[in-house]
Amino acid sequence: MTSPKRTRRLSRSDVDAIFGAFSAANPEPKGELDYVNPFTLLVAVVLSAQATDVGVNKATGPLFAIADTPEKMVALGLETIEAHIRTIGLFRTKARNVLALSERLIAEFGSEVPQTREALESLPGVGRKTANVVLNIAFGQPTIAVDTHLFRVGNRTGLAPGKTPLAVELGLEKIVPDRYRRHAHHWLILHGRYVCKARKPECWHCLIAEWCRFEPKTPPPKGTLPLEGDLPGEEP
Repeated sequence: MTSPKRTRRLSRSDVDAIFGAFSAANPEPKGELDYVNPFTLLVAVVLSAQATDVGVNKATGPLFAIADTPEKMVALGLETIEAHIRTIGLFRTKARNVLALSERLIAEFGSEVPQTREALESLPGVGRKTANVVLNIAFGQPTIAVDTHLFRVGNRTGLAPGKTPLAVELGLEKIVPDRYRRHAHHWLILHGRYVCKARKPECWHCLIAEWCRFEPKTPPPKGTLPLEGDLPGEEP
C-alpha cells in the first residue's frame, strides 16, 4: 500500500495572498457563539465541544439572561444548569464543568476570566482550543484556535499541514503574517464551515482556490453557475 501523498506547503507570497483575500471579503469576522462578557464566552465555548454553535446559542440565551457571572452561575446549582443545557450533547458533564469552573473563578481569580492560556487551561473543561478562543475573542490576543474545520483547511489547502491540531496551530503561527493574525482563525473556521466542507468542498466559489493545493477541485453541481468567491454568513 502506498502512503498518502503529502500536501505541499504554500509559499509565503501565496499565504499573504490568501489572507489578503479573506481580509478583503470579510474585514472583521466574528465568532458565531452568543455571549455578553468574557465569562459567558468562556461558558459558551466549553459548551460548544461536540455541539453546533446554533444549538449552544439556543440553550445559552435563557441561561445567560439569569446567570452572567460566576456567582450567579454557582447560585443556580447543578440541576438548574443541567436543565438549561439539556439539549446540548454531554450536558451532564458540561454542567459539572461549568459549575466547577465558576467556583474556581470565584476562589482563585477574583471572579475574573484569566488572560493567560496556562491559567485558563487550569479550569475544568478548558483545553487549549477553548483557551485560544477566549484569549482571541475576549482579549484580542492573536491566538489560533484549531477546531475540526480549521484542521481540515490547514491540511487541505497546504497552509499548515500537520497530523495534530497542535501541529497545525504551530504551523500557522509561523506563516500567517502579523497583520492578519488577529482574525486568522475566524477566517479559516468560517471557510471550513461554509465552503471547504468535509465531504464535498465547494471549490467553484472558493475565494482562495487559485492558491489552494487541494486537487482535484470539486466542480459545481450540474446547472449551477460558478459564483464569485466569498464567505457566506449562514449555512446554505
